[in-house]
Amino acid sequence: MANVVVIGSQWGDEGKGKIVDWLSERADVVVRFQGGHNAGHTLVIDGVTYKTALLPSGVVRPGKFSVIGNGVVVDPHHFVKELALLRGQGVAISPENLMVADNACLILSLHRELDSFRENSNAGLKIGTTKRGMGPAYEDKVGRRAIRVADLADPEVLKTKIERLLRHHNALRRGLGIDEMKAETIYDELMEVADEVLPFAGRVWERLNQMRRDGKRILFEGAQGALLDIEHGTYPFVTSSNTIGGQAANGSGLGPGALDYVLGITKAYTTRVGEGPFPTEQLNDIGEYLGEKGHEWGVNTGRKRRCGWFDAVLVKQTVQVSGINGIALTKLDVLDGMEEIKVCVGYELDGERIDYLPSTMQGQANVQPIYETLAGWQGTTAGARSWADLPAEAVKYVRRIEELIGTPVAVLSTSPERLDSILVHDPFQD
Repeated sequence: MANVVVIGSQWGDEGKGKIVDWLSERADVVVRFQGGHNAGHTLVIDGVTYKTALLPSGVVRPGKFSVIGNGVVVDPHHFVKELALLRGQGVAISPENLMVADNACLILSLHRELDSFRENSNAGLKIGTTKRGMGPAYEDKVGRRAIRVADLADPEVLKTKIERLLRHHNALRRGLGIDEMKAETIYDELMEVADEVLPFAGRVWERLNQMRRDGKRILFEGAQGALLDIEHGTYPFVTSSNTIGGQAANGSGLGPGALDYVLGITKAYTTRVGEGPFPTEQLNDIGEYLGEKGHEWGVNTGRKRRCGWFDAVLVKQTVQVSGINGIALTKLDVLDGMEEIKVCVGYELDGERIDYLPSTMQGQANVQPIYETLAGWQGTTAGARSWADLPAEAVKYVRRIEELIGTPVAVLSTSPERLDSILVHDPFQD
């Protein structure tokens, strides 16, 4: 049995929640390996809707073991809040079915303040962050001054680490014209939730390696999308963590040999939230149509998503960078009824045709999409559960996408309902 990594192959919001939920039903362990509570999944089980932001989606299913890995930055107050929210819906969550990596770094109030100040400042470059503190928390992690989950267990050492952290942050705050933060404020905010967080803390790397040796089936659940990867995305308009498939190993404490199959969740068109380049964006009736029919707004933020045609250049690049073995194509039904559908098959930059997204900010902003026009279909794909249920032109569209991105469709999702899917290849049986 394979261990499966699920990532978004675009800018996030590809419909990972449904696919992760479908796979988590058959997994033994579900692992979050990067990001924070700035991205979420909507899960509908037996008619009940659950929304997760930080907790792995496996927590809503009895009998599953869920893990927040070391690659995640954890807001301890949000952690406690989300626990209470799901428990209020009748979900049983305890250290018996959830573990948080004791070496995961924490998001503090000063991180949220700094994130918001930068994003709202006219002097800075607007990235389009959620202002929830992920970026500054990752900065402290790399700067080797972060507070980690394990530090909550030793109040005296914690005080020393807070003072060291504030030597950096208060100098920064003075320069930005923000009032300095007192060490007692940070200490008190952490002690307020320490007793609720610490029972879940543990050596995730050790537990996961043992579970792998025991033959447990592990599902690695990514947040955001690969085009927001700090290294391989549309830099600097990216998130602050690695979102590509390889991060599942590093962000959980398992070696790369544990990653058997990478499934890239891919929307049948393209959306993005926040600032940054978007070559196929449609600032017209097409974009409005896709947004309205696709209900394109963020699960946790409520932000409206920008919409455009499918960009095969970007997805092909993601397939290669992330080692994607197959894709789950979602929201095909949103394209039902369109007369024609366009797909980006290349770019033009400075009079030259290219088949990749440039690394420079200027190049990314200036590429012009080269489109191929395909016939639309008047029939419906919504609710289809076999290829025979699909209009012929819809099948041609799916096959053309496979050709352009260089990887097969493993799962075709035809509505938000879990059972409305066509399984071509079972990732767990790789």
